[in-house]
Amino acid sequence: MNSVALWSNEMKINRTIEALKKNNMNGYYAKNRDEVIELIKDIVKEGSKVAVGGSETLSELGILEHLRSGRYDFLDRYKEGLTREEVTNIFKQSFLADAYLSSCNAITENGELYNVDGNGNRVAAMLYGPDKVIVICGINKIVKDVDEAIKRNREISAPMNAKRLNKKTPCTKVGYCMNCNSPERICNEYTLIKKQRSSERMHVIFLNENLGY
Repeated sequence: MNSVALWSNEMKINRTIEALKKNNMNGYYAKNRDEVIELIKDIVKEGSKVAVGGSETLSELGILEHLRSGRYDFLDRYKEGLTREEVTNIFKQSFLADAYLSSCNAITENGELYNVDGNGNRVAAMLYGPDKVIVICGINKIVKDVDEAIKRNREISAPMNAKRLNKKTPCTKVGYCMNCNSPERICNEYTLIKKQRSSERMHVIFLNENLGY
C-alpha cells in the first residue's frame, strides 16, 4: 500500500474513532499485531475470563494463540474434541465472561457497529453480558453509513463467510446475497449498535490493513 493510500485510510480510521467516542465507545488505531496484543493486555486484566465470537480476523492476527497463552481463563470454543453440546455451553458461559473478543461485519464512519449472525451467540454477547467487548477490525470493515454496511454484508461478508463455512446456500454459487430460504442460511440476526451507556464497555481496535470478511 503506497503512502497516499495509507494516509487516506488513517484519516478514515481517525474519523471513525472520533465518532465512536461521541457514541460512548472507545476507538484505537494499532499499527501492527503486536500493538493489538498490548492493547488487549491493557484492557483485559490477567486471569480474566475471556470468550470469543467466530472471527477470521482473530485467527489471522494470532489473537487466539495469545488467549491460549495461560494469561486468561479462556473459554475456547475451538478446542479440539469438543462436542456440539459443549460448544453451545461455551456460548452460554460467554455471557458471564469478563471480556468478549470479536470482529464486526461493518463499522460506519458515524461510529455504528453493524453485524449479521447465524446462531446469534456473537451479536447477543456483544449486546449484553460480558463486562468488556473488544472488536478488532481491518480498514476494509469501515463504511460510510448503515446503507453501505448492509450492502457490504450482502455483497462481501455473507457470501464469503458462507463459503468459508462450506454452507450450501445460493450465495456460495453466485457470490452475493440472494435473501435465501436455505436451511443453511447464516444471515438470521441483524444488529446495529449505535451507542453504549457505559464508556468502559466497548473497545474497537482498527488496523490499516484488510482483515477477515
